[in-house]
Amino acid sequence: MPSTEPVPPEESLHVSAPEQFKALAHPLRHRLLFALGQQPATIGQLAIALGSQKGTIAHHLKVLREAGMVRIVETRQVRGGTEQYYQRTARRFDFAGEALATQTPVLLQAVAQELASAEDEPFLVLRNIRLSQPQVESLTAALTDLSEKLDDAGPGERRYGLLVGLYRPRQTDPRHDTV
Repeated sequence: MPSTEPVPPEESLHVSAPEQFKALAHPLRHRLLFALGQQPATIGQLAIALGSQKGTIAHHLKVLREAGMVRIVETRQVRGGTEQYYQRTARRFDFAGEALATQTPVLLQAVAQELASAEDEPFLVLRNIRLSQPQVESLTAALTDLSEKLDDAGPGERRYGLLVGLYRPRQTDPRHDTV
């Protein structure tokens, strides 16, 4: 763990640049961002946590760093070498428009990998329900409020992933919205 307090990440980063989309095109990069969500870590720590090789982690961190999504927050000399601690640049990454459509499959693949390696049984609910537009707006506001207002319990507590979503499935036949 770094001996100095790292600069806290920004609240959010609007993902809009081509290098950011490219950086997020690989599920391991999403998993690296998940892993760096609570505290800075070294390449070695991330390799152990994600069950990957240091060289692979280093490559993907370089791509994320060049896209402005992670940064080095501390460098230390250890046993004749240099150890760098990486941190996300933002607590949350916001996608909109076309970016959301291109990133959703990769993000969900990364989440699936996280769920597959979960220590405990994850809590998942998938429900299809008909809602009025005012209900959609109210539910969206409530879910946004819930996810944004959760306070981090601190370094002594366990890390959890939170995935919140509301979507409208594409209708194959608009006359039969009965599933």
